[in-house]
Amino acid sequence: MIGRLHGTIIEKQPPEILIDVQGVGYELLLPMTSFYHLPELNETATLFTHLVVREDAHLLFGFASKQDRTLFRDLIKTNGVGPKLALAILSAMSVEEFVFAIEREELSKLVKIPGVGKKTAERLLVELKGKFGHVKKADFFITEQHGILNPSYQDSPQEDAIAALIALGYKPADAEKMIKRVAATDLNSEQLIREALKNAL
Repeated sequence: MIGRLHGTIIEKQPPEILIDVQGVGYELLLPMTSFYHLPELNETATLFTHLVVREDAHLLFGFASKQDRTLFRDLIKTNGVGPKLALAILSAMSVEEFVFAIEREELSKLVKIPGVGKKTAERLLVELKGKFGHVKKADFFITEQHGILNPSYQDSPQEDAIAALIALGYKPADAEKMIKRVAATDLNSEQLIREALKNAL
């Protein structure tokens, strides 16, 4: 099991990056809450990882903190929640926001996440409520932060942001509307995604 990687980020396009670790390139899928705080290209980063093995692929997920990875692992243990949906949940909310939503039983906030219907939201409340009661609020603050790669061309920040939202489970038309609502010429793709997700909840 690959538990942590430390290397140089050589490509990134939300929600995926390519990190070079001593000459070996690892493709990782990251929740946007981790992606926002990645360093620039050709700079080093340390990410905690979780490997998902399927019949048709080995998928490596990366996280800026152990708390993020722990929540991801708790989510995929929940009936009806797979890695892609867990990634969408962690992209829409920070660990702290998700825990508060669970503890306060904020069903309306959970169902706004793509792929989370009422039944899934209720299942999350039932299976996870109370599970985080022993953890102090401060432990959920992320102090060390954290589409398919196609480096052959450069899309506009809006197109990159729309592609990332689609990869996270939003319908193309919805993703386009979300980005248009927050579009500004001085925002890069990561900032557009952050604002779009914030406005969606």
